[in-house]
Amino acid sequence: MTTYADYQRDRIGWFFGLSGGQLMFLALASLPAFWAISRGAWFSAFLFALVWVFLLAITVIPVRGRSATGWVFASTMYAVGGLFGWTSFRAKATQGRGDDPDDVDTPDLPGVLQGVQIHDGPPHGSQLQRVAIIEDHAMKTWAVTASIVHPGIGMKDTEERARYGEALAGLLDVAGRTEKVDEILFMVRTVPEDGAERDLWVNRHRRPNAPELSEVVNSDLAHGLTQASVRTEQFVTIVVPETRIARSAKESGGGFEGRCRELYLLMGEIEAQLRGPMGMTTVRWLTSPELALACRTGFAPGDRAGIVEALSLREKDPSVNADVPWAMAGPSGADATVRHYSHDAWNSVSATIKLPTRGVAMGALAPMLTPSEFGERRSFVVAYPIVSQSKADRQSGNAEWAADLAEGMNEKLGRKTRAKQRDEAHKARGLDAKLARGNSLTRPYGVCTVTVPKSMRITEFGRRLDASVRRAGFAPLRLDLAQDVGFAASTIPLGTSLTRSGDA
Repeated sequence: MTTYADYQRDRIGWFFGLSGGQLMFLALASLPAFWAISRGAWFSAFLFALVWVFLLAITVIPVRGRSATGWVFASTMYAVGGLFGWTSFRAKATQGRGDDPDDVDTPDLPGVLQGVQIHDGPPHGSQLQRVAIIEDHAMKTWAVTASIVHPGIGMKDTEERARYGEALAGLLDVAGRTEKVDEILFMVRTVPEDGAERDLWVNRHRRPNAPELSEVVNSDLAHGLTQASVRTEQFVTIVVPETRIARSAKESGGGFEGRCRELYLLMGEIEAQLRGPMGMTTVRWLTSPELALACRTGFAPGDRAGIVEALSLREKDPSVNADVPWAMAGPSGADATVRHYSHDAWNSVSATIKLPTRGVAMGALAPMLTPSEFGERRSFVVAYPIVSQSKADRQSGNAEWAADLAEGMNEKLGRKTRAKQRDEAHKARGLDAKLARGNSLTRPYGVCTVTVPKSMRITEFGRRLDASVRRAGFAPLRLDLAQDVGFAASTIPLGTSLTRSGDA
């Protein structure tokens, strides 16, 4: 079994686990107590000490992944958003504002996706396809998405799994050396099979004089196999910030055309790694209609059967419109609640996963992607934000310095260094050697989402998702107050990230 455990916390506290900011805040908060002691005001000193203990608790003790101050800030912002109506979305078509022909190709998406604009790139490849270029005006990024097919690692031996792991590391190193790619996202969506393609095939090949018994047997088999089967969709998205591509795009002709040329060069490098060492059998960069279809089925999984039937009818009658316009690629309505995300006739629950200390085995994510009941859809995204070389060197030096300082202070105070702290210090010191050998630094994270119709209890399926995460060896952490962002990042392949800010 191939296990990966070479990861550590993003920042190591150098004073009893406290970061520099936390230590400075607590030090300043203790000054009133010492001032009262110097004045001999013992009762006031006691009150200030109680206040300091309270500030210590809300600063240091985490509650479901956030400090108490973080929860207060997030809750306040959520309340303000609800007061101003920012947490609810209604499509323009539902408000009678979707009749303008010029708005058909303009995305009408909720939440963090509102700043997205889709462009048709120049003809690309042997088939001269116009790849969909995703521009996020809010995050100031450019992205492209590809549909991929991988044979899987379920039947692979240890050596092949290790080779795939090295290939993924090589892909991230290649992306880091370009000095343009900011993040690579791998998305998998697993949904129960709807049998749309099989029904079309059966209708085309059905014989009018077929035996009745054969018809009944095949119908029963189709019904049983459809309920027991699942269909998997896989996507990869590369994200490039405007700040990293602007100069090279100017050298390539400037404007939108120059940026497309730079993106196409990056697509070639990434595709070579995907098809080669990583063993992808299919890598197809999505066009604008294909990307709109992926977005629509992300918000409404039940619409896929009707779209497949329309595509089949268009083969016989070219006048049939089987494309999904971007104005209708999103939901007709969406509401972000505290514990789940509501969109059209569906509810979704999203959670991040916490990596275990003992390491992660390749293929451990499989239980999270297995639907527990017919009608349930599971989706998962693994994101690899790539840290620039200069920032990685600086963070490596700070982490190594913090580890040395923490060990030195423990020795002077006679405090024993725990095994977990020794492991983190060892990894911090080894990071510098890896960066010197040319490896890239990344902060991977994962988000998993379950989507069910509103006729089913979303709270029950949220608990099933948590159970699947724990069964896979991880710890689930619900994205409370940010369910809409978690859903967009893990289900809609438009390059949405949990780590990127608007100044990227």
